[in-house]
Amino acid sequence: MAFSFTNSKGRTYFLHKKDTTLKNGRTQTIYFFAKDVRDDGSLDAVPAGYQVSESRNGLPVLKKAG
Repeated sequence: MAFSFTNSKGRTYFLHKKDTTLKNGRTQTIYFFAKDVRDDGSLDAVPAGYQVSESRNGLPVLKKAG
């Protein structure tokens, strides 16, 4: 089951992860929230060292803890 977050407006978002390659060849992991669960990249829990917070407009964002 994918990690879900319900914001203050009552909308539910699901956490996903995607590995992408930058122009210089380095690989970077991108975490994002989507309104639906996608087969590839859905996560079951928040990664270690991160926490979920809500922006002013109600969108969930992943921030480094501490």
